Amino acid sequence: LSEGQQLSIRLFNRKPLFSSPSAEKARIMSKGTVVLAYSGGLDTSCILVWLKEQGYDVITYLANIGQDEDFEAAQKKAESLGAKKVFIEDLRSQFVEDFIWPAVQANAVYEDRYLLGTAVARPCIARRQVEIARREGAQFVSHGATGKGNDQIRFELTCYALYPEVKIIAPWRIPEFYNRFRGRTDLMEYAQVTFLPVTPRAPWSMDANLMHISYESGILENPKSHAPADLYLMTKNPEDSPNEPDVLEIEFKNGVPVKVINVKEGKSKDSALDIFSYLNEIGGKHGVGRIDIVENRFIGMKSRGKVHMLQWIHTNTQSITYLHTGMFFVSLSLASTGNLKSSFVSALHVLSQ
Repeated sequence: LSEGQQLSIRLFNRKPLFSSPSAEKARIMSKGTVVLAYSGGLDTSCILVWLKEQGYDVITYLANIGQDEDFEAAQKKAESLGAKKVFIEDLRSQFVEDFIWPAVQANAVYEDRYLLGTAVARPCIARRQVEIARREGAQFVSHGATGKGNDQIRFELTCYALYPEVKIIAPWRIPEFYNRFRGRTDLMEYAQVTFLPVTPRAPWSMDANLMHISYESGILENPKSHAPADLYLMTKNPEDSPNEPDVLEIEFKNGVPVKVINVKEGKSKDSALDIFSYLNEIGGKHGVGRIDIVENRFIGMKSRGKVHMLQWIHTNTQSITYLHTGMFFVSLSLASTGNLKSSFVSALHVLSQ
């Protein structure tokens, strides 16, 4: 047999869509409604189909927190896969005002370097997911986080804090799912059988939002590997950045930026979203904000990541405005909380809202 024929036999010997007795029974009686945090990518698309196969009515929810995403295409894909409803929520302003600014106020940093770009984004996403679940009468929420990282904790602590009675379906921790899908290769084969459109995989995983872009896994797991130049999308290579500086004046009130002025150009921004987006634009133009870290995950694993993000202005402003005793207590509080895992920092912030 040819390689293609062998692949076809192997695929179709598996349990296909709606072929199991439980799946057939689910056609008649639904197990309930689940709100899936959906990205439109391979994992969550396969999870959508798998949840339907298990007998759930699936509502998909996409959060716009500043990532470069074709939301219309993602909506069409979810609908074509059988989503009962599709919600696309623009959370960019909320993300800045309710999550990024408090992190700036607190000088939130993990292991002295990581500014929590993903950690503060997940509770923002999960908060709206819970709101949709309550409004739609959904008994379940679901996500595509693996059992190896911090995202599962960030999502689930937020959901339980805001919707204690909700039931969480985490497919990557369910034996029926992870025994069937041992990895991305299995997911791609499943996608081909169920006619899911499949996109080529980058040699790393990426998480993007207004606050940062981070990359990990794949070729980056080896600390000897240098990131390719085209990996960075948010910042210019410092070698290619302008020699002439931009001069910015930033006005703070209660530890939060309320206005930014480009002194040379006379431009000004005064809404939270516009201020943060403009600072990203100027900082990225000058190659500011790149870091290469190996962090400790909550479950004990280490993970290398390449991150680019912006935040240090507030810390430097404190050194100008605080008295010696004030800076002492700020440093003391940061040192005492420095060992808190980013998962709990982000979840505690949601509880304070």
